[in-house]
Amino acid sequence: MEFSNWLALATICVVGAISPGPSLAVVMRNTIKGGQGHGVLTALGHGTGVGLYALLTALGLALIIANNPLLFTGIRYGGAAFLAWLGVKALLAKPNTQDEADAGQQMAGRQGAFEGFMVAFLNPQLAIFFVALFSQFVDADTNWQQSGIMMLTAGGIDALWYVLVALVLSRGPVLAWLNAKSVWLDRVSGLVLLALAFKVVL
Repeated sequence: MEFSNWLALATICVVGAISPGPSLAVVMRNTIKGGQGHGVLTALGHGTGVGLYALLTALGLALIIANNPLLFTGIRYGGAAFLAWLGVKALLAKPNTQDEADAGQQMAGRQGAFEGFMVAFLNPQLAIFFVALFSQFVDADTNWQQSGIMMLTAGGIDALWYVLVALVLSRGPVLAWLNAKSVWLDRVSGLVLLALAFKVVL
């Protein structure tokens, strides 16, 4: 994978990771209730789930390209449309409410790593997002090494972000700040997603 493509992929993964949602609520809840260690384990579990999704998606798309290029073209443009829809949705998003935190709390259980993994792995929108995203970067020559890079990029960035959230949250009132900045985080993510979708169409 060329560095420019990797950088674009990493940028989208960063935007996806920092966007507020149920996953962030779970990490925050577990950190507040169970302490720093519990929050970090939740973050690592979530990153593992995201990385596994990324690997399965990259390998699956490469197989589709090799056997049916026309189908892949349809997936590619469908993915671009989905990214554009996500971008518009993010631009029109309203500030976070307590409902999101409550939804995240319902997913909490006993083990932080298991909770984080399941929050990621049981999220069907994550699978759709990776199909849309990776269809812009995967080609017929994509091998295990490149798929591994995608897995480590997506899972690593996700885990690092939520570990950072857990570490900082355990030392200060970060929740209020994140909620206050959620609109701007959504705006940035929306613009990045629209830019990528526009690039694919051109």
